Amino acid sequence: MTDQSALLTTPGLLRLLQLSSVSLPVGGFAFSQGLEYAVESGWVSNMAKTRDWIAMQLHETQALIDLPVLKGAMQAVAAADEARWSEWNDLILASRETRELRLTDTAMGEALVRLLKSLDVTLPAYALNAEGDISFVALYAWPAVQWQIPYESAATGLSWAWLENQVAAATKLVPLGQTQAQQLLSDLQTLIPQTIEISHGVEEDEIGGSLPAMAIASAKHETQYTRLFRS
Repeated sequence: MTDQSALLTTPGLLRLLQLSSVSLPVGGFAFSQGLEYAVESGWVSNMAKTRDWIAMQLHETQALIDLPVLKGAMQAVAAADEARWSEWNDLILASRETRELRLTDTAMGEALVRLLKSLDVTLPAYALNAEGDISFVALYAWPAVQWQIPYESAATGLSWAWLENQVAAATKLVPLGQTQAQQLLSDLQTLIPQTIEISHGVEEDEIGGSLPAMAIASAKHETQYTRLFRS
């Protein structure tokens, strides 16, 4: 039988907790990814609708785009193939349906570059030379590989961090009470294993998803009269 206490104290697990922490200074808390407009428009108005909104994104975005890209990017980093990693970076940025959704990814990517430099994580020349936009998801592969975090664990951490930020945004916007927020987290986290399982079956040429309402909400967020979030 595996010693569970030993698993909880491995350096890899501790690094994973660091990467997926809400206190990671990458600004994930600043982006609602269209939720702010959805609330203003009445599309999301209670706990049940919030659950449906987030659950759909777990399937259409996390399972079909973000996690398959993370997996490919980690394989490229493990093979020391920066050119291949750059292709994964370009693919995920091309999959963002609006300027604001792309901004979410690239702004967090820029912040992660600054953080990883301070933590002495080896980064691709593309990131060091500021040659173009960098996806947070694609860049996440670099510390994950160097800190010996396997894909399943890295995907769990990335999904959890995304989920926690979305629920935090909903708590302010819907609004939800703190107890309701914890109920949502308890419910939606059970979908993460399935999300990761789906990602395993997504081939590179199948990567992509479409959530028209979220794309519309994201695009219209820019011209909202009042805003708490950047997207």
